[in-house]
This record gives sequence, structure tokens and C-alpha cells, in this order.
Amino acid sequence: MDKRWLLVGVPILIFVAIFLGLIVVLPFILNADSFRPTVEAQLSSPLGRSVTMGKLSFSLLQRSLSAEDVAISDDPAFSSVPFVQAKKLDVSVETLPFLFHRQVRITGVTIESPSIQLIQHANGRWNYSTLGAASSNSAATPSAPHISQLKILHGSALVSSIPQTARPFEYSSLDIIITEFSLQKSFPFQLTAQLPGGGNLTLTGDAGPIAPQDASATPFHAKLQLREFDPVAAGKIESNRGISIVADADADLASNGSTLTITGTLKASRLQLAPKGQPAQDPVDMEYSVSQNLATHEGTLSDLLLHTSPVPVHVKGTFKPSADASLLNLHLSAPGLPLQQIERLLPAFGVSLPTGSSLQGGKLTATLNITGPATAATVDGTVEIDNSTLAGFDLGSRIEGLSPLAGTAAGTEIRVLKATVSSSPQGTRLTQISADLPQLGTATGDGTVAPTGELDFHLTAKLSNPNTASSAKAVPVSTRVVPLTISGTAASPSIQTRVVALSR
Repeated sequence: MDKRWLLVGVPILIFVAIFLGLIVVLPFILNADSFRPTVEAQLSSPLGRSVTMGKLSFSLLQRSLSAEDVAISDDPAFSSVPFVQAKKLDVSVETLPFLFHRQVRITGVTIESPSIQLIQHANGRWNYSTLGAASSNSAATPSAPHISQLKILHGSALVSSIPQTARPFEYSSLDIIITEFSLQKSFPFQLTAQLPGGGNLTLTGDAGPIAPQDASATPFHAKLQLREFDPVAAGKIESNRGISIVADADADLASNGSTLTITGTLKASRLQLAPKGQPAQDPVDMEYSVSQNLATHEGTLSDLLLHTSPVPVHVKGTFKPSADASLLNLHLSAPGLPLQQIERLLPAFGVSLPTGSSLQGGKLTATLNITGPATAATVDGTVEIDNSTLAGFDLGSRIEGLSPLAGTAAGTEIRVLKATVSSSPQGTRLTQISADLPQLGTATGDGTVAPTGELDFHLTAKLSNPNTASSAKAVPVSTRVVPLTISGTAASPSIQTRVVALSR
């Protein structure tokens, strides 16, 4: 036998035996629970909150202290229920100082299956705003602990408000990993979570140093990835609003402690924006740039580009919080959008074309102001359609009270159709309607569209088609002025005139 193996192997076996012996014996000779007040104090100090836990045990293999039933107190101004409650806490420590000098030097913290409650007061302040404040204001701040790794695993977070204005929003399967955590320095972090109603998010970046007076004002920079988020299923938008969206978003977020800026892209699938609307068949791609004052929560939308066609729609303006929903003051500019490109989006806005018809060619120009609560906004402005054809709609044969007008069997040409629009959840009103239809003549007037979709329009048409005749008798048409009423729905309009009102 080679004695060299004995010379090397025997010490190794002795070391292994001693190590295994320590693992077996240490729990009996070392009362780890006696260190519980020290661990609680070391965790409480940097948080500025009381940390309590159940019996402590020590694992030499894991080099950690473990405890169950852990709780971190909340700001008493918000709640008497703990800010965090967790099933288990593992605290990694430096082994030799702990074993031989009875010193607890924390190097890592893992919190398993915590329940976290996040509460925002009506004044905008959060219950986590005071985290770390006591430690930051103390003389011991320079020696505040540095933790190599802080983990929150398999947790949940419930977001609510005081007073309660909406259904609480809960994140599940919450994992947060922070490395090189310190109150005085920036540290990298990664957060993943499942969203209510489906969907998930990932947030990675750097944060810190922790703001001493208000932890919510801590500067950070992060990348956000949001997938399959449905705000209706999540309870952020009431289902009876007639709004739906499934969103995928990628964004860059940055905060200097006083202002939050967000730039990114969003793909909105199954978009619906009106109670009588239908989800759009095609997704809508958006680019946006937003800034928000963290103290007042008022924000500015620098630009929102909706890529519904080769020509983007621009939306700019401001928003500010209110009890029920953000108050909007936005301006939309849509310069010369190809009609055929946006026709597939019309159902999302509750806009229907007559059954069997479609728009061919032409452009839409709109200038609109969007004001009021986000969930019940009012839209005011002007809309104009130029050089299009409503194919499949024979207007000449649809006007009751006149003999069929020739020339529209293949579709109705629209040289110009413009109006001033005012739309709200109570209905839509169109005024200053002006239409130039080359095959027929011109028309002016106004009307309304009820929330149910019912039409009530009163127009005055000047017919120029020389082949026009009334159902009663033929009259010269070069000067004929015809009062028209339009009822029914956009999908099935009823157009009528009174023959006795014809003028010569």
C-alpha cells in the first residue's frame, strides 16, 4: 500500500469525522436561540421597524440561522397588521466569529413565502416610506450592515389604499433578489411576479442609496418587461366600462427621487374602448414617454405614438390622480391616416359601418381633446374624411321618399365628410356636419348617437343628380333642397325625407 495515501487520507478522514461530529453535536452544545435578540436587533436597526421571529436554530452546513413565524411591523400610521409576515427566515452568518466569538455577522438574508402589504395614503405617502429612516438618522449610520445577498422568495404583495378606493391589487409568486445591499450605496436588484388575472412582470436594475426621509423617493433605474397583462381581469378597470386590453410592454424607468420618467413600447391586443365596441382584430403598437412628479403624482405625457398605419397618431398632455381615476387633459392629432388601415380598428371604438360596406381609399384627419376621468373621458374636436368610397352601400336607393338616385349602386363616393364631435359615456353628438358626395350633392346638419347605438340625425341635402325624381312626381333637381332624418343604427341606418318639403 502506498503510504502517501495514508499520510494524506488519514488527516482528511479525521477532518471529515470532526466536521460531521460538529454537525451532530453543535445543536446540543450551542443554544442558537440565545442569539435571537441580537439577530432581531441587527435586522430591526437598518429597517427602523420591529422585527420578531420564532425560535432560532443553527445549520453548520448552510452556515445560517433559521427561524419561523417572522414579522416586520408596519408604520403605525397605516396599520397595526405587520408590514411583512413570513413562514421562514434564513440568516447567513460568518461561521468562525459565530462559533468561537459568539458574534453574529450577517452576510445574507432569505425570507420565504412572505405576505407583504403595501398601502398608499390619500396624501400620496406609502407605508414603506419610513423604512430605514430611524437607522439613517442615527449616529450608527456609517456602520450600518452590508448584506451580500437579500432574497424574498415565493411571496405575495397586496397593494391597497387609505381610504379604500379600488379593489386591492395582489402580486403573487413574488421573487426579489438584491445583491450587495447597503443603505448608503446603489445596489442591483431583480424582481419577478405574477399578476392577478394572468400575466407576469420582470423588473431588473439598480436602486439606492435609500432616501433617509422617504424610502419611496429612493433613486433607481430599471428595465420593465410586462407580458399578457389584462387590467380588467386584474380588477384595475371595471368590466362594465366596456374597455378591454391585453398588454405587452417593455420600458425603461428612471427616478431621481422626485421625478419618475418612463419611456417604452406597448402592444395592445384585443383592444376595446367603448361599451358597444368589439375587440380589435389587429394589435395596436404604441411608443410613449411619460414623466411624473412623485410628490404630487401629476404627470406629463410627452408623446404617445399609436402605430395604426404608416402615419402615427400623436397624443400629448397631462394627467393627475383623483379618487376614482386619473384625470386626463390630452390632445390627439391624427394627420391624414389611410382609412383602409384603420377600418379594422373602428369596432374597438364602437363605430360600425353599414352592413356589407367597406371603406376604400381616402384619409382621415382628426384633432381631438380628451378630458376628464380616464374611465369616463369626454372627447371633443373635429374629424374629416377625404376622397374615399363607401363601397357596398347604395345611398341612392336607401333614401325613402325619393325615387332611387342613380350612380351609387357600386358605392357612395365621399369627396369630403367633416364634423365637430363631442363624445362621452352619455353619448356622442356631431355638429356642423358637412358632406360633399359627388354622385348626389351636399348635406349639412347635426345629430346624436345614443350609448345604445341609436342614430338621430337631421340633415338638409341639396341634390345635384339630374336623374333624381321624387316618388310623387318629377321636379327640377338643380335647386332641390331635401330635409333628411337618419335613424336606426350605423349598421342598419334608416334614411327618410318628406316629399312635401321639397323646394323648387
